[in-house]
Amino acid sequence: MEGENRVQKGGAAGAIGHNSENLTRDEKVANLYHSKKDRVFVRGIQGEYNVQAELNRLRAVPRVKKAKETAFIDGPQCFSRHYVEPKDGITQTFHLHLEEYAPGASSQKHGHVNEAAFYILDGDGYEVHDGIRYDWHAGDVAIVHNNCVHQHFNASTTKPARAIVIKTKPMYLFLNMLFQKTVKDRPVDMTPECEGFDAREAEEDLNHPKGGY
Repeated sequence: MEGENRVQKGGAAGAIGHNSENLTRDEKVANLYHSKKDRVFVRGIQGEYNVQAELNRLRAVPRVKKAKETAFIDGPQCFSRHYVEPKDGITQTFHLHLEEYAPGASSQKHGHVNEAAFYILDGDGYEVHDGIRYDWHAGDVAIVHNNCVHQHFNASTTKPARAIVIKTKPMYLFLNMLFQKTVKDRPVDMTPECEGFDAREAEEDLNHPKGGY
């Protein structure tokens, strides 16, 4: 696998929550999404054998989720907006979220069994997968393969970057493929590059040129 291209080419905070100055670094890390002790990876399904009640419930669930109804969490370097995951009661096999990287940001370093695909909406950055660097730009798709220790970086020190992420973690964990581990926590320290940066809450067509094609 060494040297294999993991990026498929396409076309051309501050003091919120856990970042309060009143918290110690350990307390900030403990409040990160990835540090949650009660995270729902796979939701339970109960009922009669024909599971009709669950089918009825699913058919009644809204099929469009407004971005403004889901706030960004974490920071001050990496922010996440978790659109859909099993705890929401509509999906069971995948997890969809938006990642916003402040200028000069780096993510947590971790590994898991499941695959993940990052569609880069805007910005320039790179991945490090098992010690190998893969650069990406807006319009690219970065692939995190199975059993890969990886970390994400914003290469720009002046502009943010963002990516939409889809991964099949829930399905893998349902099949008892339970290995995943954090090697380095998501940074909770403010850097000169990300100081004063706030995640862009408004949704825009950041992956399309102004005025159309």
